[in-house]
Amino acid sequence: MLDYGLPVLFVLFAWWFLTGAVLYIIGLPRTTVRWSMAGASIVALGALATLWQTAGDTSPAAAYIAFMAALLVWGWHEMSFLTGVVTGPRTTEAPRRVRGRAGFWPALETLLYHEVAILLTGLVLFAMLWGSANEVGLWTFVILWVMRISAKLNVYLGVPNLTEEFLPAHLTYLKTYFCRRGMNLLFPVSVTLSTIATFLLIGEAGTSAGAFDKTAFTFLATLMALALIEHWFLVVPLPSAALWSWGLWSREDEAGGEMTASPVLARASVPVQPDPPQPVSATLF
Repeated sequence: MLDYGLPVLFVLFAWWFLTGAVLYIIGLPRTTVRWSMAGASIVALGALATLWQTAGDTSPAAAYIAFMAALLVWGWHEMSFLTGVVTGPRTTEAPRRVRGRAGFWPALETLLYHEVAILLTGLVLFAMLWGSANEVGLWTFVILWVMRISAKLNVYLGVPNLTEEFLPAHLTYLKTYFCRRGMNLLFPVSVTLSTIATFLLIGEAGTSAGAFDKTAFTFLATLMALALIEHWFLVVPLPSAALWSWGLWSREDEAGGEMTASPVLARASVPVQPDPPQPVSATLF
């Protein structure tokens, strides 16, 4: 059981702790952004170097290291967006008369640079790790990336819960780009495919003979399951934000400060102009 239990607990703790840590750092005074991003950049570069060094290592320890390194690389992208360092060319509210398909491009402009940065990082990881003995870091990043895109599309099409309570004050203009709506046709497809993927990964973990493969597939299956759960958070009214209330301690004196509940995993969204007369709300991660 330890072959599976320890990796599961490791993923759960990393997911919970890194999310809270990012929330805490983002809540610090704006004067600390330069130093926070400098430190995060050093960590991310070290994580990339670690992924390169462990590419040929198939020990269980290397799986842990690669998984954590990929999370740290992903965390840099979330921090860079939430601090406002890497967002997009548009940093203003949505054009009031632009809606529907015409509103997609203005919405995309609010996070275009951020998305390009993730794409470039993904290409670097593919070049570094594709075909290597240890691809844990690569597939960790891919799961985060794909599930994040899925969540974006679902929020773009409309979901009941937009988890806007943690959006930082300097990104509140994003609230004008999409609204709270009922179920969309993509959501059942997203959760069905995600559920299938989760069970396939669980099956691989259960049938793997080597310790490395058991650990690697358990990591990926658990991460996929968490991303799936976060999709359900978009439609089921659960107080998920309470899990990271400690991450808001750094912003207790900031009036009106908000931030999203889970910047580390896949709860992301593409902002989109709502069709009137629906109420407007927003989230980014």
